[in-house]
Amino acid sequence: MPDSGIVRTRHAVHVTADPKAVYELIATAEGWPYVFPPTVHVERLDGNSRSERLKIWAFANGEVRSWTSRRELDPSALQVTFRQEISSAPVASMSGEWIVEEAPGGSSVVLLHDFTVVDDDPGAREWVQRAVDTNSKAELAALKSAAESLGAEPRALLSFADHVDIAGPAEAVYDFLWRADLWEERLPHVSRLVLTEPGEDLQTVEMDTRAADGSVHTTTSVRVGFGPDRLVYKQTRVPPLMRAHTGRWAVESTGNGVRASSHHTVVLRPDRVRELLGVDATLDTARDLVRNALGGNSTATLTLAKQAAERAAAH
Repeated sequence: MPDSGIVRTRHAVHVTADPKAVYELIATAEGWPYVFPPTVHVERLDGNSRSERLKIWAFANGEVRSWTSRRELDPSALQVTFRQEISSAPVASMSGEWIVEEAPGGSSVVLLHDFTVVDDDPGAREWVQRAVDTNSKAELAALKSAAESLGAEPRALLSFADHVDIAGPAEAVYDFLWRADLWEERLPHVSRLVLTEPGEDLQTVEMDTRAADGSVHTTTSVRVGFGPDRLVYKQTRVPPLMRAHTGRWAVESTGNGVRASSHHTVVLRPDRVRELLGVDATLDTARDLVRNALGGNSTATLTLAKQAAERAAAH
């Protein structure tokens, strides 16, 4: 690593999967939160199939940071280049490239980064290099896992939504969903909740949730608010049956009020189904269980949000 100027890093992994399938996981940035552990949320600001601007929220050395990046996609060469347009200090500039190539037994993936830091500070340079190194290793390991596991069993990926129509203002519904600090008293299925707010429109939530069978699951989530119509979250600590869980609460105006919906995307762990659910359990068993448990709790939350918003509208 040089004493000053640009720092260049290179990380690589071999993936037992088709190069085009690996490239698609990299190219489809909206799916990163359930593929890459460090990524919390990706917002596509503008673009097309070859060039796009993204706002990304992700962990760097345990802290959630956000930045805006420009990406150029080349599906024929299986390459994606990126450059941060608006960085988060102490990063002054950051760019890089994903390169996917055919290799014996699958694919070779190389991830390159070039970066500089504010005032060329040595301590900041070490901090950023540690974050890049940690995140690159985590992302490549997760990319390998996702490409190989979803390639072998695509039905491990489960997405669904539920909604409730509400005759009340969007602001009241959003407030109910955002004020997780009140959920322990408002939601019967929440038995314990600890909330911190490390930044504006940013929350971390540790929560004990009671399932219909009486079991209690502890989860930790990061939530990003886009009030008054949307908030997104990623569970950073998930139940053992899941590899990943992301979600979105949305509040949309209708002619007679609003429609509040809950969207979930889950990556299941087929290798643990029989261990956790019994020798006769199948992936369908796990999909049904997770669909019913998450959907049931979400619908219960939306129903209580409906009651609160409609009470507010009546006064």
